[in-house]
Parts: sequence; C-alpha cells; structure tokens
Amino acid sequence: MKNVIGVVLGVLGLTLFATPVEAKRWGKDDLKRVRTIEVVSLDSLQGYEKKYVTPDENLNDLFAEKIDSLVNSWYMQNVFEMPVSEVGRDSVPIVSLPDSVYIERLQSIESFIDLSYNKTVKNFIELYTQRRRDQVEMMLGLASFYFPIFEEALDKYDMPMELKYLAIIESALNPAARSRANAVGLWQFMYGTGKMLGLEIGTFVDERRDPVKSTDAAARYLQNLYSIYKNWHLVIAAYNCGPGNVNKAIRRSGGARDYWSIYYRLPRETRGYVPAYIAATYVMNFYQEHNLHPRYPDFPIVTDTLMVNNYLHFDQVEAITEVPVEALRALNPQYRMDIIPAKEDKKYALKIPIEAVADFIDYEEDIYAHEREKFFPNNEIINPKSRSTYHPTDVKGKDKLIYTVKSGDNLGYISEWFHVRTSDLRYWNNIHRNLIRVGQKLVIYVPAGQADFYSGVNRMSFAQKQAFKKKTPVTSARSSSSKVVVDGDYVVYTVRRGDNLWSIARKFPGVSNNDIMRWNNIANASKIQPGQKLRIKPRS
Repeated sequence: MKNVIGVVLGVLGLTLFATPVEAKRWGKDDLKRVRTIEVVSLDSLQGYEKKYVTPDENLNDLFAEKIDSLVNSWYMQNVFEMPVSEVGRDSVPIVSLPDSVYIERLQSIESFIDLSYNKTVKNFIELYTQRRRDQVEMMLGLASFYFPIFEEALDKYDMPMELKYLAIIESALNPAARSRANAVGLWQFMYGTGKMLGLEIGTFVDERRDPVKSTDAAARYLQNLYSIYKNWHLVIAAYNCGPGNVNKAIRRSGGARDYWSIYYRLPRETRGYVPAYIAATYVMNFYQEHNLHPRYPDFPIVTDTLMVNNYLHFDQVEAITEVPVEALRALNPQYRMDIIPAKEDKKYALKIPIEAVADFIDYEEDIYAHEREKFFPNNEIINPKSRSTYHPTDVKGKDKLIYTVKSGDNLGYISEWFHVRTSDLRYWNNIHRNLIRVGQKLVIYVPAGQADFYSGVNRMSFAQKQAFKKKTPVTSARSSSSKVVVDGDYVVYTVRRGDNLWSIARKFPGVSNNDIMRWNNIANASKIQPGQKLRIKPRS
C-alpha cells in the first residue's frame, strides 16, 4: 500500500493527499531534477479533484536580474539615496520563517486571486525580503507614485485591484525596462501586442513606456484574457507567454485548466510568474514584518502635465526652464529621442516638475524658438540624433586604476563609487548587457591627480563604498579645470550647464537647496546661470 501524506493548505482551505510518482510519467527533463509528488486536491469550494506535481524549484534567477536593473536607471541613481548597508545582499544567510507563518499571512490578504503557497513561492518571498531588500525598498517607494495610476485603470475596467502587483514582476516598476525579448515598459509589452492594443510605437514615441497609456492597455488586455480563461492564474501565465503557449500546456495536460496542473508544461520563465506574483503580493502587504521600509526620493517630485502642440526638443526645455534633460527623460520615458513630434492636430503630453510649470507657460514662445533651426531646420525633423548615441570620455591625461569586482557589485554601483559614467565603464572594459563577474578586473580612468583619492576603494566594504561615493576630491584653486575651489570654510562651486540647486546640493552631503540660497542671497532658485559662482559650506 502506498504511503498517504495528509497536507493542509491553509491558503485555499484544501486538504491535499500526496503520493510519490515517477518523473517519467510527465516526460519532462526538468521534472527529473525536482521533487516529484502527485497531489490530489479536493476543492471544498468547487467540489472537484485536482492532480498536479507540487512545484519545488528555484526560479529566482529569472527575476533577480530584472530587479537589479532597477538601480541602474537615471531616476534611481539621482533621486534615491542608494543603499548604505550590507543587509539584503547575496552574502547574507537566508533564515526561513516556518511555512505556517507564510500561509497564515497569505490567507489573511483579501484577494480575488488565489494566493497559493509552495516551495517555489517561498523562494521568491525570500528573494524579495532577504536577498534584494534594497531594491524592494525602492519599489515600495515607487509604488506610492505608480499604484494610484494602476488602481484607477483597474477600477475603470472592473479588474481586481491586486493585479497592480503584476507590474512588480514585469518591470520592477521601471518604465524604461526592456527585456531580452524586447518587451518594453512597466507592463512589458512586445511590439505586436502593444500595436494590437492601440499603443503608438514609432521612431520618436513609444507609448509602452508611458505609465498612464500602457497601464490602460494592460488592464484591457487582462480583461480580454480573463474572458477566455476565467482563472486569474492562467491569465497571469498567458500575460507572460501568450495564450498560445497556455493553450498548448492545457492540451498536453489532458485539458486541465488549473495552473498548478499545467505548471510543468509551461515555459520555465512562465512557471515563475504566478509564484513571483504571489510573493510580490505578500511582500507588498507584509514588508513591515520583515523590517523593510519604503525608500522615497530625496526630494518630492511633484509634477504637472502640459500639452505640446509643436515640435519640441528636451534641450530647448532645459535651456529655458533649467530642468535637466535627464529629469525630462525620466518623467517622459515614452519619447525615445528627446523629441516630442507634436503638431497642432496631434498634441502630446509633457510632464515636468511643478516648480517649472510657471516658467514653461511664461516663456513658452521662447522655448519653441530657442535654436529652432538647429533642432528643426525648416520646421522639420531631419536626421535626429538618438540619445542612445554614445561618445566615450577621452582618457588622454587621466589616471588609470584597476578595480576587482566583488560579490553584489554592479556597474551602477561601481560608476558611482568612481564618479564615472556607466557607459564609459562598459566601453573601457568591452562589457555588454551590464554583465560582470566576481573577480573580474575593470579598468577605470579618473581625472589626473585623483588616483590616490580613489585607490582605497578596492579595499572598502560595500557600506564604506556607499558612503565614499558622496565624497568628491576637492582640488585647490591652482587647478584651472576645477569646478570646486576652497575659500576658507567654504568651497566655491562654478555652476555648469544643466545644474540646478537640487543637483548641486546633492554633491555636498548634508547641504540643502535652502542652504545654498541663504549663503548666496538667492531669491529665485530657478535663475542660477552657467558660470555663476556659489559659496557652499560642506557639512562635516
């Protein structure tokens, strides 16, 4: 007689009876590498039995890269305080909570979507709560901005509000995210799917990156998928790999229409989507129990949206309003070449910081007219230069350093520690797709005379390097190329093109915008000019 094991699955209120089976019954190579247990489930709500192999595999690698890519974006590196502790890094041992704790917490969440629990779900929970704590705290902060947008669209189409967590596993809440398969945006639409849903995807505009329009499209797509499957787990799976792959898995599983029954018939990445979704739902509801805290931007970006009715380049906006081009890109990720191809009969939205709205309105004609012939000769878009065009920094006369990659490093961190561009790091070391390995030697060029300042980075702990990145070498007035010179207790900073008081204050830890205004008798923060000298008293 076979051994019969009784298992209580608290999340669904089901009683499961598990008996060992052989992997060859499933005919899947990957099934041979996992614990194979056939589970017969008596569903107390719908009164039928389900048979499936309980998932027990680690798919964290599929989603860890997506989460890590978040910290390399301009927004993260410029308006978030980067992590300063070792907590949550891969070197930290994983301490698991009892399964009963996870099950009880999942059961307590009010969700229209089943929140099942198994080893694969647990692996993802540990990825979020222990291995990627810093990134999760940033996502918690971003959620305060994006979730209201998601909830409004889901409410419009009468969809479950908890579907907002799907964007976490799709893009880590990065609107500029692009997958290896070229899926783009918060909701990771492929080109064909985006066009099918009415999103504009062209040379200058990619609405897959537009948070509002892409979210509306995602809600409509989810609604369509639910009309087909009437099962949210299958909807989430189909959202990732397409209805064709889900239908194929259903057929190969004898017509089973339960996600866990067709689990091992799905592509490997898709197998991770429902467990990752359940884990994301868990962490967004129980982050406090894991001592996770939302990490908000260093300053609140309050924005407004203006409608543009003529060709406009981000450089024109920056020149008059002094809003940095990088900020405009972060707030308007749908414009691929820094150009808004607007016309009188086809207007486009421009999102800018609230403090710049008055300047834009007051000087709108000046903005459109600024170097008009340079950007739009004969009022036409001619041979635009993509912002992706890269020109490497000249290394002539610079000091050369060698840095050894440590566990947990990425190019975003390293570029911050040495105050160089990530694109330069890739160019100097022939790196593609941001992939580096532990022990790899990286060549880094720093300004002449600064090698000693950066020489100790190799020996620092991660926390020390994160603190070090806030320091900049202060050179003497003898250096004609210096932007910062010493003047008693103060340093004198020369304003550069694209600077604003906020970006300048960030160069001096502990210094605020108001401090700089007070020290320099500045009444209007938006009126600083390139070449202007500012006296700044660094905090000790």
